[in-house]
Amino acid sequence: MNDIASSPTDANPAHAEIIAATRHWLTRAVIGLNLCPFAKSVHVKNQVRYAISEATDLEGVLADLETELKTLDAADPEQIDTTLLILPHALADFVDFNDATWFADRLLQQLGLEGTLQVASFHPQFQFAGTEPDDIENYTNRTPYPTLHLIREASIARAVEAFPDASDIYERNMEVLRRLGHQGWREWMSQSGE
Repeated sequence: MNDIASSPTDANPAHAEIIAATRHWLTRAVIGLNLCPFAKSVHVKNQVRYAISEATDLEGVLADLETELKTLDAADPEQIDTTLLILPHALADFVDFNDATWFADRLLQQLGLEGTLQVASFHPQFQFAGTEPDDIENYTNRTPYPTLHLIREASIARAVEAFPDASDIYERNMEVLRRLGHQGWREWMSQSGE
């Protein structure tokens, strides 16, 4: 099994930088642009687990994903509501990463956690089907590092109740990014968060 770091105050400076970059993305892009109206609450309550995988291949990523899925499932939601599994050393190519999400979903089924947890994917080169690599809409899912977001289904259900127009989030996010444009995105992300 690979070593997983999960503390923002990790003694490893590289880990601290990786978590800081990911937190900046979360606070500036996801929360700051309201790309996910459900994110602010768990962030403010410190219920987001940042886990760094040292894996360098798919096998190692899946081993760490299994550990994190089990950890999240067993955790008290008041302590850990969601997990960001950050993959700084693996799946740098988006096509490989995208293919790996199939294995992530299969692992979820094998663990009997389908319907309890789900896995969302974010990547520095994220590209929606039918878009060009540089289309601004892709930036809604672009993170500093390849990242698997482990989410509780119960949290999603509660969030959808609180935000009845949740199905419109995707379209609204696309419009937010179109209005911002590439230059606006760079300027927005260059500012400090929180």
